[in-house]
This record gives sequence, C-alpha cells and structure tokens, in this order.
Amino acid sequence: MEYNEKAYKVFEMFSKQKALATAGNIDDYNCCTIGWGSLGNIWDRGTNIVTIYINPDRYTWKYCMEKDYFTVSFFPEEYMPDLRILGTKSGRDGDKVALTKLHPVALENGVDYEEATLTFVCRKLYQGEFHREGLADKINNGIYKDWHPHYMFVGEIIDVIEK
Repeated sequence: MEYNEKAYKVFEMFSKQKALATAGNIDDYNCCTIGWGSLGNIWDRGTNIVTIYINPDRYTWKYCMEKDYFTVSFFPEEYMPDLRILGTKSGRDGDKVALTKLHPVALENGVDYEEATLTFVCRKLYQGEFHREGLADKINNGIYKDWHPHYMFVGEIIDVIEK
C-alpha cells in the first residue's frame, strides 16, 4: 500500500512522546507502552521500517511473537496518563484498555485507536532477542542486570494513519 512519507522527528518520537505497540486483531489483541523504537530503512527493500523493543515479560510480547502485523501509535500529551496505565498494567489480568479513555478501532491488519494522531501499520520482517554476550558491559550490567533482554521486532511500514 502506498502512503505519503512525511518528515518525522525520529529521534524524539519514542523518547519524548512514547508510543503504544499493539498486535492482534480487534477481537484478540494486546498493547503496551514503549519508549524504545526507531524508524529507518534496512535490507535495501526500498521501504521504511519501524523497529520496536519489547521485554519478554510483557504480555504484548507473546502477541508480537505470534502475529504477522503490529501497529505503533502515538498520542497527544493529554493521553499520557492512559499510556502510563497501559505501561504498568498487564493484559493477562484483564482488559486494561477499559481502564483508559482510549477507543480501539479495527484495521485490516491490526488495531488503531481513535485518539492516536499517528499510527504506523507494520508487517513483521524480523523478530529476535538481544543476546547478553553481544551487549556492551554498561548495558548488560545496567539495564539488564536483573532483567531479561528485550526482543527486537522490525516491521515494514505498509500504511500510515494520520489524524
């Protein structure tokens, strides 16, 4: 699917805005707040990609592992309390989206949210775990000292929804 490319503040989108990663369909999906991600190009495909990083302790990880598509949605500042809820509650324990002001919307290849201002719809190209032996010591002994390394999910952007 064709979409118009725009200039995004790629170094600020994940760190300053945060995002919601969602995998599954409207009848069976899960989402989590992410602060790690990147936009770019890889494997000379002529297409742009989104890379997200999810810890295997997160329930959303299971959905990302099993599904062929995922979405990455960005929201206005007023929804940051909702993203905090979605980043601290688990979908294993119930419908955490019901605890927020967000309204999920069915897409052909995933789930969007009425309140999102920008959503990337991605076809998964790669999934893989960071391995401890490949990580710099300051990462291994800092972030991952008592935590499982994240998985990387690389998705080809097949659609961009802007509102």
